[in-house]
Amino acid sequence: MAGLLLAAGSGSRLGTPKALLELDGEPLAVRGARTLREGGCDPVVVVLGAADVPVPGALTVHNPDWATGMGSSLRAGLAALPARAEAVVVALADQPLVGPEAVRRLVAARRSGATVAVATYGGRRRNPVLIAREHFAEVAELAVGDVGARPFLRRHAALVTEVPCDDVADPADIDTAEDLARLAGRTAPGA
Repeated sequence: MAGLLLAAGSGSRLGTPKALLELDGEPLAVRGARTLREGGCDPVVVVLGAADVPVPGALTVHNPDWATGMGSSLRAGLAALPARAEAVVVALADQPLVGPEAVRRLVAARRSGATVAVATYGGRRRNPVLIAREHFAEVAELAVGDVGARPFLRRHAALVTEVPCDDVADPADIDTAEDLARLAGRTAPGA
């Protein structure tokens, strides 16, 4: 099971790329890659763009088209996965309170036969998302602009296995300095 962390954005509202932001002394790109590894993903691929940051234990891929939006980063990341990766858990660097247990639950859903699984919070589909290799091409084709897997998930709603993660993760994202300050010192529920 591979892990894919999307961390290419410029953080325009923050004034600094999100991959470089630190929460509790750890860059978000490093934190996200660690979460995927601890959740059972190997290898872990991190897509960077607006800034480069060393991410120990992960393969980093530069997306030269990062400014076009998340879709190009998802396509770059899927293309970088090794052929042996039968599925991938896709996470976002700016959701640092999504912990390893949420990833483990998606991995377990795959082991139970799911080809697409999505973490839910309060019944709402959010991230991370698990996608089996058989869907990579269509996910990549539909990932255009600033959307990732959402068009694929909408088109194939019947394939989606929902995985409740309310008790182990918080999908709050960091878009502003206030968001970063609010999340400092917090951990994922159940962590």
